[in-house]
Amino acid sequence: MKTIFDKETRDGLITRINLINENSQPQWGKMNVYQMLKHCTLSDEMYLGKKTYKRAFIGRLFGKVALKGMLKDDAPLAKNNPTVPQCKVTEAGGDIEAQKKQWIELVEEYGKTSKTDFEHTFFGKMTREQMGQLAYKHVDHHLRQFSN
Repeated sequence: MKTIFDKETRDGLITRINLINENSQPQWGKMNVYQMLKHCTLSDEMYLGKKTYKRAFIGRLFGKVALKGMLKDDAPLAKNNPTVPQCKVTEAGGDIEAQKKQWIELVEEYGKTSKTDFEHTFFGKMTREQMGQLAYKHVDHHLRQFSN
C-alpha cells in the first residue's frame, strides 16, 4: 500500500499539488480550493504532531474500527467523509500560492521525520505505517477532489 513516507510517492503528490490553482474546482464536497489547501495543511500539522488536540469521544468508541476499514486495502477514501472539527476551514479565501507552499513543506517533512508514534484526534494512537498510509490516502483524496 502507498505511504507518504516513500520519496517517490511524496514527489508524485507534490507534483499534483503544484497543478492546483485558483481556477481549480471541486468534483464533490463543500470546500473551495483555498479551504481544501488550508484543511490539508491543518491535517498534516496534526499528523506530524505540530498541533495536538484532545481525542474526540466518538473516536474513542469507533476510531480504531474506522481506521482499520480505511486502511484495509488500496481503495481511495470515500467522498464526503466527516472532517474533524479542528481541521474545518470556514474562511472563504486567502493566498492560494502561500497555502500550497506551506502544504508542500509539510508533505516534504514526512521524509525527514523519524517519529514512530502518531496521535490522531479521531483514530487515536497510530503506528508509522498506519500514519503513512492514512496521510497518503488523505492527500490523494483531496487532490482527486480537485481533479489532480
